[in-house]
Amino acid sequence: MCGIVAIIGKGKDQELVKTMSKRMSHRGPDESDLHITENGHILSHERLSIIDLHSGRQPIQGTSSAWMIHNGEIYNHQELRDGILKHHTFRTKSDSEVIVHLYEEFGYDFLNKLDGDFAFVVIDGDDYIAGRDPMGVKPLYYGLDERGRMYFASEMKPIVDQCKTFSTFPPGHFYTPKTGFVKYYKPEYDDYKKATNELDLKLIRDTLTEATRKRLMSDVPIGVLLSGGLDSSLTSSIASRLLKEKGKTLHSFSIGLDENAPDAKAARKVAAFLGTEHHEVHFTIEQGIEILDKLIWHLETYDVTSVRASTPMYFLSKAITDMGIKVVLSGEGADEIFGGYLYFRNAPSTEDFQKETIERVQKLFTADLLRADKSTMAHGLEARVPFLDKAFLDVAMLIKPEEKQPKTYDGKEKYILRKAFDTQDNPYLPDEVLWRQKEQFSDGVGYNWIDELIEYCASKVTDEQLDSAKELFPYNTPTSKEAYFYRTIFHKYYPQQSAAETVRKWIPKWQENQDPSGRANAAHVQADVEIAKPNIFA
Repeated sequence: MCGIVAIIGKGKDQELVKTMSKRMSHRGPDESDLHITENGHILSHERLSIIDLHSGRQPIQGTSSAWMIHNGEIYNHQELRDGILKHHTFRTKSDSEVIVHLYEEFGYDFLNKLDGDFAFVVIDGDDYIAGRDPMGVKPLYYGLDERGRMYFASEMKPIVDQCKTFSTFPPGHFYTPKTGFVKYYKPEYDDYKKATNELDLKLIRDTLTEATRKRLMSDVPIGVLLSGGLDSSLTSSIASRLLKEKGKTLHSFSIGLDENAPDAKAARKVAAFLGTEHHEVHFTIEQGIEILDKLIWHLETYDVTSVRASTPMYFLSKAITDMGIKVVLSGEGADEIFGGYLYFRNAPSTEDFQKETIERVQKLFTADLLRADKSTMAHGLEARVPFLDKAFLDVAMLIKPEEKQPKTYDGKEKYILRKAFDTQDNPYLPDEVLWRQKEQFSDGVGYNWIDELIEYCASKVTDEQLDSAKELFPYNTPTSKEAYFYRTIFHKYYPQQSAAETVRKWIPKWQENQDPSGRANAAHVQADVEIAKPNIFA
Protein backbone atom coordinates (compact mmCIF):
# COMPACT_ATOMS: atom_id res chain seq x y z
CA MET A 1 0.00 0.00 0.00
CA CYS A 2 1.69 3.15 -1.15
CA GLY A 3 1.76 6.28 -3.27
CA ILE A 4 3.17 6.16 -6.79
CA VAL A 5 4.28 8.75 -9.35
CA ALA A 6 5.49 7.98 -12.87
CA ILE A 7 6.59 10.48 -15.53
CA ILE A 8 7.03 9.26 -19.09
CA GLY A 9 9.31 11.67 -20.93
CA LYS A 10 12.72 13.23 -20.43
CA GLY A 11 13.80 16.44 -18.79
CA LYS A 12 11.96 16.54 -15.46
CA ASP A 13 14.12 17.69 -12.55
CA GLN A 14 14.76 14.86 -10.11
CA GLU A 15 14.48 17.04 -7.00
CA LEU A 16 11.18 18.46 -8.22
CA VAL A 17 9.80 14.96 -8.69
CA LYS A 18 10.86 14.05 -5.16
CA THR A 19 9.00 17.11 -3.88
CA MET A 20 5.93 16.17 -5.92
CA SER A 21 5.98 12.63 -4.57
CA LYS A 22 6.35 13.83 -0.98
CA ARG A 23 3.00 15.62 -1.24
CA MET A 24 1.48 12.22 -0.60
CA SER A 25 4.05 10.86 1.85
CA HIS A 26 1.07 10.12 4.13
CA ARG A 27 0.37 7.18 1.81
CA GLY A 28 3.82 5.71 2.38
CA PRO A 29 5.41 6.93 5.61
CA ASP A 30 7.88 4.03 5.92
CA GLU A 31 10.33 4.76 3.08
CA SER A 32 10.70 6.55 -0.23
CA ASP A 33 12.70 5.95 -3.38
CA LEU A 34 13.05 7.16 -6.96
CA HIS A 35 14.51 5.64 -10.13
CA ILE A 36 15.38 7.28 -13.46
CA THR A 37 15.46 4.79 -16.30
CA GLU A 38 18.15 4.69 -19.00
CA ASN A 39 15.73 6.53 -21.30
CA GLY A 40 15.09 9.31 -18.77
CA HIS A 41 11.64 8.26 -17.49
CA ILE A 42 11.03 8.59 -13.75
CA LEU A 43 9.39 6.29 -11.20
CA SER A 44 8.86 7.41 -7.60
CA HIS A 45 7.39 5.52 -4.68
CA GLU A 46 6.22 6.31 -1.13
CA ARG A 47 6.00 3.01 0.75
CA LEU A 48 3.74 1.67 3.47
CA SER A 49 5.39 -1.65 4.37
CA ILE A 50 2.87 -4.48 4.74
CA ILE A 51 4.32 -7.48 2.83
CA ASP A 52 8.07 -8.25 2.90
CA LEU A 53 8.97 -5.48 5.33
CA HIS A 54 12.71 -5.68 4.74
CA SER A 55 13.38 -6.22 1.01
CA GLY A 56 10.24 -5.02 -0.76
CA ARG A 57 11.45 -1.53 -1.55
CA GLN A 58 10.21 0.01 -4.83
CA PRO A 59 10.72 0.76 -7.70
CA ILE A 60 11.42 -2.92 -8.44
CA GLN A 61 13.46 -4.09 -11.42
CA GLY A 62 12.37 -7.14 -13.38
CA THR A 63 14.68 -9.68 -14.95
CA SER A 64 16.34 -7.11 -17.22
CA SER A 65 15.21 -3.68 -18.42
CA ALA A 66 11.68 -3.38 -16.99
CA TRP A 67 10.98 -1.39 -13.80
CA MET A 68 7.75 -1.19 -11.82
CA ILE A 69 5.90 0.75 -9.11
CA HIS A 70 2.73 -0.53 -7.49
CA ASN A 71 0.13 0.56 -4.94
CA GLY A 72 -2.08 -2.14 -3.42
CA GLU A 73 -2.03 -5.85 -2.65
CA ILE A 74 -1.83 -8.90 -4.93
CA TYR A 75 -3.54 -11.66 -2.95
CA ASN A 76 -2.58 -14.50 -5.30
CA HIS A 77 1.10 -13.54 -5.58
CA GLN A 78 2.35 -16.77 -4.02
CA GLU A 79 0.19 -18.85 -6.35
CA LEU A 80 1.65 -16.96 -9.32
CA ARG A 81 5.21 -17.40 -8.03
CA ASP A 82 4.68 -21.13 -7.57
CA GLY A 83 2.82 -21.55 -10.87
CA ILE A 84 3.13 -19.63 -14.13
CA LEU A 85 6.14 -17.63 -12.87
CA LYS A 86 8.04 -20.48 -11.22
CA HIS A 87 10.92 -20.23 -13.70
CA HIS A 88 11.45 -16.53 -12.91
CA THR A 89 14.07 -15.34 -10.43
CA PHE A 90 12.63 -12.86 -7.92
CA ARG A 91 14.55 -10.10 -6.18
CA THR A 92 12.12 -9.71 -3.24
CA LYS A 93 9.32 -11.52 -1.41
CA SER A 94 6.97 -8.62 -2.09
CA ASP A 95 3.56 -9.37 -3.59
CA SER A 96 4.14 -6.41 -5.92
CA GLU A 97 7.03 -7.99 -7.81
CA VAL A 98 4.84 -10.49 -9.64
CA ILE A 99 3.49 -7.62 -11.78
CA VAL A 100 6.76 -6.88 -13.56
CA HIS A 101 7.37 -10.61 -14.13
CA LEU A 102 3.89 -11.10 -15.55
CA TYR A 103 4.64 -8.24 -17.95
CA GLU A 104 7.89 -9.93 -19.00
CA GLU A 105 6.08 -13.24 -19.48
CA PHE A 106 2.86 -12.13 -21.18
CA GLY A 107 3.37 -8.58 -22.45
CA TYR A 108 0.27 -6.44 -21.98
CA ASP A 109 -2.15 -9.33 -21.54
CA PHE A 110 -1.82 -10.25 -17.88
CA LEU A 111 -4.12 -8.13 -15.72
CA ASN A 112 -6.86 -10.75 -15.51
CA LYS A 113 -4.31 -13.04 -13.88
CA LEU A 114 -4.06 -10.70 -10.89
CA ASP A 115 -6.33 -11.18 -7.89
CA GLY A 116 -6.02 -8.05 -5.83
CA ASP A 117 -6.40 -4.31 -5.51
CA PHE A 118 -3.81 -2.39 -7.48
CA ALA A 119 -2.60 0.60 -9.42
CA PHE A 120 0.76 0.19 -11.15
CA VAL A 121 3.10 1.41 -13.86
CA VAL A 122 5.72 -0.75 -15.63
CA ILE A 123 8.33 0.98 -17.82
CA ASP A 124 10.49 -1.00 -20.25
CA GLY A 125 12.69 1.21 -22.42
CA ASP A 126 10.26 3.66 -24.01
CA ASP A 127 7.35 1.25 -23.72
CA TYR A 128 5.12 1.23 -20.66
CA ILE A 129 1.85 -0.06 -19.24
CA ALA A 130 -0.32 1.39 -16.47
CA GLY A 131 -3.23 -0.48 -14.94
CA ARG A 132 -5.90 -0.21 -12.26
CA ASP A 133 -7.81 -2.93 -10.41
CA PRO A 134 -11.30 -3.98 -11.58
CA MET A 135 -13.31 -1.95 -9.07
CA GLY A 136 -10.98 1.00 -8.51
CA VAL A 137 -10.20 0.14 -4.89
CA LYS A 138 -6.83 1.81 -5.39
CA PRO A 139 -6.84 5.36 -6.82
CA LEU A 140 -4.95 6.40 -9.94
CA TYR A 141 -4.83 9.61 -12.01
CA TYR A 142 -3.16 10.40 -15.32
CA GLY A 143 -2.32 13.68 -17.06
CA LEU A 144 -0.28 15.54 -19.67
CA ASP A 145 2.01 18.53 -19.23
CA GLU A 146 2.73 21.29 -21.73
CA ARG A 147 5.57 19.27 -23.28
CA GLY A 148 3.45 16.18 -23.81
CA ARG A 149 4.94 14.15 -20.97
CA MET A 150 2.56 11.57 -19.50
CA TYR A 151 2.05 11.44 -15.73
CA PHE A 152 0.52 8.79 -13.47
CA ALA A 153 -0.07 9.31 -9.73
CA SER A 154 -2.05 7.81 -6.86
CA GLU A 155 -3.49 11.22 -6.00
CA MET A 156 -3.97 14.55 -7.77
CA LYS A 157 -1.68 16.40 -5.34
CA PRO A 158 1.63 15.56 -7.04
CA ILE A 159 0.46 16.52 -10.54
CA VAL A 160 -2.08 19.30 -10.00
CA ASP A 161 0.44 22.07 -10.79
CA GLN A 162 2.41 20.03 -13.35
CA CYS A 163 -0.24 18.89 -15.83
CA LYS A 164 -2.33 21.12 -18.04
CA THR A 165 -5.06 18.45 -17.99
CA PHE A 166 -5.58 15.33 -15.91
CA SER A 167 -8.29 12.78 -15.21
CA THR A 168 -9.22 9.69 -13.24
CA PHE A 169 -7.75 6.46 -14.61
CA PRO A 170 -10.76 4.18 -15.28
CA PRO A 171 -10.99 1.02 -13.15
CA GLY A 172 -10.72 -2.31 -14.92
CA HIS A 173 -8.52 -0.83 -17.67
CA PHE A 174 -4.89 -0.73 -18.68
CA TYR A 175 -3.15 1.87 -20.83
CA THR A 176 -0.17 1.60 -23.17
CA PRO A 177 1.10 4.07 -25.79
CA LYS A 178 0.40 1.47 -28.48
CA THR A 179 -3.15 0.51 -27.50
CA GLY A 180 -4.53 3.46 -25.57
CA PHE A 181 -7.04 2.47 -22.89
CA VAL A 182 -8.13 -1.17 -22.97
CA LYS A 183 -10.95 -2.57 -20.81
CA TYR A 184 -9.71 -5.90 -19.50
CA TYR A 185 -12.36 -6.49 -16.80
CA LYS A 186 -15.60 -7.52 -18.51
CA PRO A 187 -17.73 -9.30 -15.92
CA GLU A 188 -20.87 -11.11 -16.99
CA TYR A 189 -22.92 -9.15 -14.48
CA ASP A 190 -22.46 -5.90 -16.43
CA ASP A 191 -25.43 -7.09 -18.49
CA TYR A 192 -28.50 -6.89 -16.23
CA LYS A 193 -30.17 -9.67 -18.23
CA LYS A 194 -27.50 -12.16 -17.08
CA ALA A 195 -28.71 -12.08 -13.45
CA THR A 196 -30.56 -15.39 -13.63
CA ASN A 197 -28.87 -17.56 -10.98
CA GLU A 198 -30.88 -19.26 -8.27
CA LEU A 199 -30.25 -18.19 -4.70
CA ASP A 200 -27.59 -20.25 -2.90
CA LEU A 201 -27.12 -18.98 0.65
CA LYS A 202 -24.21 -21.31 1.40
CA LEU A 203 -22.35 -20.14 -1.71
CA ILE A 204 -22.76 -16.51 -0.58
CA ARG A 205 -21.41 -17.42 2.84
CA ASP A 206 -18.50 -19.48 1.50
CA THR A 207 -17.31 -16.97 -1.12
CA LEU A 208 -17.45 -14.03 1.29
CA THR A 209 -15.51 -16.07 3.85
CA GLU A 210 -12.84 -16.84 1.26
CA ALA A 211 -12.73 -13.19 0.18
CA THR A 212 -12.10 -12.23 3.79
CA ARG A 213 -9.46 -14.92 4.26
CA LYS A 214 -7.44 -13.54 1.34
CA ARG A 215 -7.50 -10.07 2.84
CA LEU A 216 -5.93 -11.24 6.08
CA MET A 217 -2.65 -11.62 4.14
CA SER A 218 -0.17 -9.39 5.98
CA ASP A 219 3.17 -9.22 7.75
CA VAL A 220 1.76 -6.57 10.13
CA PRO A 221 -1.25 -6.53 12.53
CA ILE A 222 -4.77 -6.27 11.05
CA GLY A 223 -7.93 -4.75 12.52
CA VAL A 224 -11.53 -4.16 11.42
CA LEU A 225 -13.65 -1.04 11.09
CA LEU A 226 -16.77 -1.95 13.07
CA SER A 227 -19.68 0.46 12.77
CA GLY A 228 -22.23 -1.97 14.15
CA GLY A 229 -24.05 -2.05 10.83
CA LEU A 230 -24.60 -5.32 8.99
CA ASP A 231 -21.70 -5.06 6.52
CA SER A 232 -18.87 -4.20 8.89
CA SER A 233 -20.27 -6.56 11.53
CA LEU A 234 -20.29 -9.51 9.11
CA THR A 235 -16.76 -8.69 7.99
CA SER A 236 -15.70 -8.54 11.64
CA SER A 237 -17.44 -11.81 12.47
CA ILE A 238 -15.86 -13.71 9.59
CA ALA A 239 -12.39 -12.26 10.26
CA SER A 240 -12.71 -13.02 13.96
CA ARG A 241 -13.52 -16.67 13.23
CA LEU A 242 -10.62 -17.02 10.81
CA LEU A 243 -8.14 -15.47 13.22
CA LYS A 244 -9.36 -17.61 16.11
CA GLU A 245 -8.40 -20.64 14.03
CA LYS A 246 -4.83 -19.30 14.27
CA GLY A 247 -5.12 -18.44 17.97
CA LYS A 248 -5.29 -14.70 17.29
CA THR A 249 -7.63 -12.02 18.62
CA LEU A 250 -9.12 -9.41 16.33
CA HIS A 251 -8.88 -5.68 17.10
CA SER A 252 -12.11 -3.81 16.24
CA PHE A 253 -12.59 -0.04 16.02
CA SER A 254 -15.68 2.16 16.06
CA ILE A 255 -16.33 5.90 16.23
CA GLY A 256 -19.16 8.19 17.28
CA LEU A 257 -19.88 11.59 18.74
CA ASP A 258 -20.29 9.87 22.09
CA GLU A 259 -21.06 6.48 23.60
CA ASN A 260 -24.75 6.87 22.74
CA ALA A 261 -24.27 7.19 18.97
CA PRO A 262 -26.29 4.54 17.07
CA ASP A 263 -23.19 2.93 15.58
CA ALA A 264 -21.22 2.99 18.82
CA LYS A 265 -23.92 1.16 20.76
CA ALA A 266 -24.37 -1.48 18.07
CA ALA A 267 -20.59 -1.94 17.67
CA ARG A 268 -20.19 -2.62 21.40
CA LYS A 269 -22.81 -5.38 21.16
CA VAL A 270 -21.02 -6.97 18.21
CA ALA A 271 -17.58 -6.72 19.82
CA ALA A 272 -18.83 -8.32 23.02
CA PHE A 273 -20.54 -11.10 21.05
CA LEU A 274 -17.43 -11.81 18.94
CA GLY A 275 -14.89 -11.35 21.73
CA THR A 276 -12.81 -8.82 19.82
CA GLU A 277 -10.46 -6.40 21.52
CA HIS A 278 -12.63 -3.35 20.96
CA HIS A 279 -11.59 0.29 20.78
CA GLU A 280 -14.10 3.14 20.70
CA VAL A 281 -13.15 6.63 19.53
CA HIS A 282 -15.17 9.83 19.99
CA PHE A 283 -14.92 13.17 18.23
CA THR A 284 -16.74 16.45 18.66
CA ILE A 285 -18.65 18.34 16.01
CA GLU A 286 -16.26 21.25 16.55
CA GLN A 287 -13.28 18.99 15.83
CA GLY A 288 -14.98 17.72 12.69
CA ILE A 289 -15.63 21.22 11.40
CA GLU A 290 -12.10 22.28 12.24
CA ILE A 291 -10.49 19.68 9.96
CA LEU A 292 -12.77 20.15 6.92
CA ASP A 293 -10.15 22.15 4.99
CA LYS A 294 -7.41 19.56 5.51
CA LEU A 295 -9.84 16.71 4.94
CA ILE A 296 -10.97 17.96 1.53
CA TRP A 297 -7.31 18.43 0.55
CA HIS A 298 -6.80 14.75 1.38
CA LEU A 299 -10.02 13.51 -0.20
CA GLU A 300 -9.74 15.43 -3.47
CA THR A 301 -13.51 15.60 -3.75
CA TYR A 302 -16.33 18.02 -2.94
CA ASP A 303 -19.06 15.37 -2.91
CA VAL A 304 -21.30 16.01 0.11
CA THR A 305 -21.73 12.37 1.08
CA SER A 306 -18.00 11.68 0.90
CA VAL A 307 -17.07 14.67 3.07
CA ARG A 308 -19.72 13.89 5.70
CA ALA A 309 -18.69 10.25 6.03
CA SER A 310 -14.93 10.81 5.72
CA THR A 311 -14.71 13.06 8.76
CA PRO A 312 -15.29 10.33 11.36
CA MET A 313 -13.23 7.88 9.29
CA TYR A 314 -10.33 10.37 9.29
CA PHE A 315 -10.32 10.60 13.10
CA LEU A 316 -10.72 6.85 13.50
CA SER A 317 -7.86 6.12 11.12
CA LYS A 318 -5.47 8.27 13.11
CA ALA A 319 -6.41 6.49 16.32
CA ILE A 320 -5.82 3.11 14.66
CA THR A 321 -2.37 3.94 13.27
CA ASP A 322 -1.41 5.50 16.62
CA MET A 323 -1.89 1.98 18.02
CA GLY A 324 0.52 0.54 15.45
CA ILE A 325 -2.04 -1.14 13.18
CA LYS A 326 -1.54 -0.59 9.44
CA VAL A 327 -4.35 -2.64 7.84
CA VAL A 328 -8.11 -2.79 8.44
CA LEU A 329 -10.99 -4.62 6.82
CA SER A 330 -14.02 -2.56 5.85
CA GLY A 331 -17.54 -3.27 4.62
CA GLU A 332 -17.73 -1.11 1.48
CA GLY A 333 -19.71 -2.52 -1.43
CA ALA A 334 -22.43 -4.55 0.25
CA ASP A 335 -25.10 -1.86 -0.08
CA GLU A 336 -24.44 -1.47 -3.78
CA ILE A 337 -24.38 -5.21 -4.46
CA PHE A 338 -27.50 -6.09 -2.47
CA GLY A 339 -29.54 -2.90 -2.88
CA GLY A 340 -29.01 -1.92 0.74
CA TYR A 341 -29.72 1.80 0.64
CA LEU A 342 -33.22 2.65 1.77
CA TYR A 343 -34.15 4.25 -1.55
CA PHE A 344 -33.81 0.87 -3.28
CA ARG A 345 -37.19 -0.22 -1.90
CA ASN A 346 -38.75 2.46 -4.14
CA ALA A 347 -37.40 0.93 -7.36
CA PRO A 348 -40.27 0.94 -9.88
CA SER A 349 -39.39 -2.51 -11.25
CA THR A 350 -37.10 -5.47 -10.76
CA GLU A 351 -35.24 -4.48 -13.91
CA ASP A 352 -34.67 -0.95 -12.58
CA PHE A 353 -33.48 -2.41 -9.28
CA GLN A 354 -30.90 -4.62 -11.01
CA LYS A 355 -29.67 -1.83 -13.28
CA GLU A 356 -29.19 0.43 -10.27
CA THR A 357 -27.14 -2.16 -8.37
CA ILE A 358 -24.88 -2.54 -11.42
CA GLU A 359 -24.44 1.21 -11.81
CA ARG A 360 -23.74 1.71 -8.13
CA VAL A 361 -21.09 -1.04 -8.15
CA GLN A 362 -19.48 0.38 -11.28
CA LYS A 363 -19.32 3.87 -9.76
CA LEU A 364 -18.05 2.89 -6.32
CA PHE A 365 -14.62 4.26 -7.24
CA THR A 366 -16.09 7.79 -7.38
CA ALA A 367 -17.61 7.64 -3.91
CA ASP A 368 -17.22 5.04 -1.13
CA LEU A 369 -13.94 3.60 -2.41
CA LEU A 370 -12.42 7.05 -2.82
CA ARG A 371 -13.55 7.94 0.70
CA ALA A 372 -12.34 4.66 2.19
CA ASP A 373 -8.91 4.93 0.58
CA LYS A 374 -8.11 8.58 1.08
CA SER A 375 -9.52 9.10 4.57
CA THR A 376 -7.60 6.07 5.84
CA MET A 377 -4.42 6.67 3.83
CA ALA A 378 -4.32 10.22 5.16
CA HIS A 379 -2.79 8.47 8.17
CA GLY A 380 -0.99 5.60 6.41
CA LEU A 381 -3.73 3.03 7.01
CA GLU A 382 -4.74 0.51 4.34
CA ALA A 383 -8.43 -0.43 4.03
CA ARG A 384 -9.32 -3.77 2.42
CA VAL A 385 -12.83 -4.55 1.14
CA PRO A 386 -13.87 -8.24 1.02
CA PHE A 387 -17.30 -7.54 -0.51
CA LEU A 388 -15.60 -6.36 -3.72
CA ASP A 389 -13.69 -9.57 -4.28
CA LYS A 390 -14.07 -10.63 -7.93
CA ALA A 391 -15.24 -14.15 -7.11
CA PHE A 392 -17.79 -12.89 -4.62
CA LEU A 393 -19.10 -10.32 -7.10
CA ASP A 394 -19.55 -13.06 -9.69
CA VAL A 395 -21.79 -14.89 -7.23
CA ALA A 396 -23.72 -12.02 -5.67
CA MET A 397 -24.33 -9.88 -8.76
CA LEU A 398 -25.74 -12.74 -10.86
CA ILE A 399 -28.47 -13.75 -8.39
CA LYS A 400 -31.99 -13.14 -9.68
CA PRO A 401 -32.82 -9.56 -8.71
CA GLU A 402 -36.26 -10.52 -7.37
CA GLU A 403 -34.38 -12.46 -4.68
CA LYS A 404 -32.61 -9.26 -3.60
CA GLN A 405 -35.29 -6.61 -3.96
CA PRO A 406 -36.32 -5.23 -0.55
CA LYS A 407 -40.05 -5.05 -1.27
CA THR A 408 -39.97 -8.82 -1.75
CA TYR A 409 -39.28 -9.05 1.98
CA ASP A 410 -41.51 -6.30 3.35
CA GLY A 411 -38.86 -3.65 2.81
CA LYS A 412 -36.01 -5.47 4.59
CA GLU A 413 -32.92 -4.40 2.64
CA LYS A 414 -30.09 -6.90 2.08
CA TYR A 415 -32.42 -9.69 3.18
CA ILE A 416 -30.54 -12.51 1.44
CA LEU A 417 -27.19 -11.40 2.88
CA ARG A 418 -28.73 -11.40 6.34
CA LYS A 419 -30.34 -14.78 5.69
CA ALA A 420 -27.07 -16.29 4.44
CA PHE A 421 -25.46 -15.59 7.82
CA ASP A 422 -28.52 -16.32 9.96
CA THR A 423 -27.11 -19.62 11.22
CA GLN A 424 -28.88 -20.28 14.50
CA ASP A 425 -26.72 -23.25 15.50
CA ASN A 426 -23.50 -21.24 15.19
CA PRO A 427 -24.58 -17.58 14.95
CA TYR A 428 -22.38 -15.01 13.27
CA LEU A 429 -24.07 -12.02 14.93
CA PRO A 430 -26.74 -11.18 17.51
CA ASP A 431 -30.21 -11.03 15.93
CA GLU A 432 -30.70 -7.35 16.79
CA VAL A 433 -27.56 -6.51 14.78
CA LEU A 434 -28.09 -9.00 11.96
CA TRP A 435 -31.54 -7.50 11.33
CA ARG A 436 -30.74 -3.86 12.21
CA GLN A 437 -31.98 -1.17 9.79
CA LYS A 438 -29.44 0.44 7.50
CA GLU A 439 -27.68 3.54 8.86
CA GLN A 440 -25.43 5.48 6.52
CA PHE A 441 -22.06 5.93 8.25
CA SER A 442 -22.38 9.71 8.46
CA ASP A 443 -25.73 9.24 10.27
CA GLY A 444 -24.63 6.40 12.50
CA VAL A 445 -21.86 8.34 14.25
CA GLY A 446 -24.61 10.57 15.71
CA TYR A 447 -27.50 12.37 14.04
CA ASN A 448 -26.30 15.76 15.31
CA TRP A 449 -23.21 15.50 13.09
CA ILE A 450 -25.05 16.11 9.83
CA ASP A 451 -27.59 18.51 11.32
CA GLU A 452 -24.98 20.83 12.80
CA LEU A 453 -22.67 20.48 9.81
CA ILE A 454 -25.46 21.73 7.55
CA GLU A 455 -26.11 24.65 9.88
CA TYR A 456 -22.42 25.56 10.05
CA CYS A 457 -22.05 25.59 6.27
CA ALA A 458 -25.23 27.70 6.00
CA SER A 459 -23.66 30.27 8.30
CA LYS A 460 -20.60 30.52 6.02
CA VAL A 461 -22.42 30.94 2.70
CA THR A 462 -24.85 33.74 1.92
CA ASP A 463 -28.00 33.43 -0.15
CA GLU A 464 -26.39 35.74 -2.72
CA GLN A 465 -23.33 33.50 -3.03
CA LEU A 466 -25.47 30.43 -3.59
CA ASP A 467 -27.65 32.26 -6.11
CA SER A 468 -24.56 33.20 -8.15
CA ALA A 469 -22.81 29.82 -7.76
CA LYS A 470 -23.00 29.13 -11.49
CA GLU A 471 -20.77 32.12 -12.22
CA LEU A 472 -17.96 30.80 -10.04
CA PHE A 473 -18.58 27.09 -10.62
CA PRO A 474 -20.14 26.63 -14.06
CA TYR A 475 -19.31 22.92 -14.05
CA ASN A 476 -21.25 20.73 -11.59
CA THR A 477 -22.69 23.84 -9.93
CA PRO A 478 -23.39 23.34 -6.19
CA THR A 479 -27.09 23.56 -5.32
CA SER A 480 -26.83 23.83 -1.52
CA LYS A 481 -24.86 25.91 0.93
CA GLU A 482 -23.15 22.83 2.28
CA ALA A 483 -22.09 21.77 -1.23
CA TYR A 484 -20.98 25.34 -2.03
CA PHE A 485 -18.81 25.49 1.09
CA TYR A 486 -17.04 22.22 0.26
CA ARG A 487 -16.58 23.28 -3.35
CA THR A 488 -14.79 26.50 -2.36
CA ILE A 489 -12.29 24.53 -0.29
CA PHE A 490 -11.74 22.05 -3.11
CA HIS A 491 -11.30 24.87 -5.63
CA LYS A 492 -8.59 26.46 -3.47
CA TYR A 493 -6.39 23.36 -3.81
CA TYR A 494 -7.57 21.99 -7.16
CA PRO A 495 -8.70 24.95 -9.28
CA GLN A 496 -8.59 23.35 -12.74
CA GLN A 497 -11.85 22.28 -14.35
CA SER A 498 -10.22 18.92 -15.08
CA ALA A 499 -9.94 18.48 -11.31
CA ALA A 500 -13.61 19.32 -10.79
CA GLU A 501 -14.52 16.85 -13.52
CA THR A 502 -13.00 13.95 -11.54
CA VAL A 503 -15.79 14.31 -8.94
CA ARG A 504 -19.16 12.59 -9.18
CA LYS A 505 -22.00 13.61 -6.85
CA TRP A 506 -23.90 10.78 -5.16
CA ILE A 507 -27.66 11.36 -5.25
CA PRO A 508 -30.24 8.72 -4.24
CA LYS A 509 -32.81 7.74 -6.85
CA TRP A 510 -36.57 7.28 -6.46
CA GLN A 511 -36.66 9.59 -3.42
CA GLU A 512 -38.35 12.99 -3.27
CA ASN A 513 -35.75 14.42 -0.90
CA GLN A 514 -32.35 14.47 -2.63
CA ASP A 515 -30.22 14.74 0.51
CA PRO A 516 -27.98 11.65 0.68
CA SER A 517 -28.56 11.12 4.43
CA GLY A 518 -30.44 7.89 5.11
CA ARG A 519 -32.80 9.88 7.35
CA ALA A 520 -33.97 11.82 4.30
CA ASN A 521 -35.77 8.64 3.23
CA ALA A 522 -39.30 8.34 4.58
CA ALA A 523 -38.71 4.64 5.32
CA HIS A 524 -36.12 5.39 8.00
CA VAL A 525 -37.37 4.59 11.51
CA GLN A 526 -36.25 8.07 12.58
CA ALA A 527 -36.98 9.75 9.28
CA ASP A 528 -36.23 13.45 8.98
CA VAL A 529 -37.21 14.28 5.44
CA GLU A 530 -37.00 17.97 6.33
CA ILE A 531 -33.20 17.75 6.61
CA ALA A 532 -33.18 19.87 3.48
CA LYS A 533 -34.13 23.14 5.07
CA PRO A 534 -35.00 26.37 3.17
CA ASN A 535 -31.95 28.42 2.17
CA ILE A 536 -29.69 25.55 3.18
CA PHE A 537 -30.51 23.19 0.35
CA ALA A 538 -31.88 24.51 -2.90
